[in-house]
Amino acid sequence: MDGILQAVLALLAALGLLALGWALFDWLLAPTEGSGPVYAVVPAAGAGTHLEQDVKRLLWLRGRQKRGFTIVIADGGLDPAGRAVAAALLNGATGVVVCPAERLSQYIREK
Repeated sequence: MDGILQAVLALLAALGLLALGWALFDWLLAPTEGSGPVYAVVPAAGAGTHLEQDVKRLLWLRGRQKRGFTIVIADGGLDPAGRAVAAALLNGATGVVVCPAERLSQYIREK
């Protein structure tokens, strides 16, 4: 009986540490109030390999935050298939923009 109690306590301690680590991770990634705009830049070229997965991961992360950030797809030469993927991502979410890679610094300065 003593072994079962120790196993349950060890499991509860592990779950508590996991929850604490998750909360700390969330706090570290959240933009602070009063800070300037935050951008996540996703470079994309060619057929946009992994573009959808990268943007969806960032959307998931942004959904957990108290304050959002803009996801910028930096177009470094997307072909028609890559542009179609980017257009589908623009239709499905807010706060996602496509910007030519050579104009990225200008876009960030203007905003």
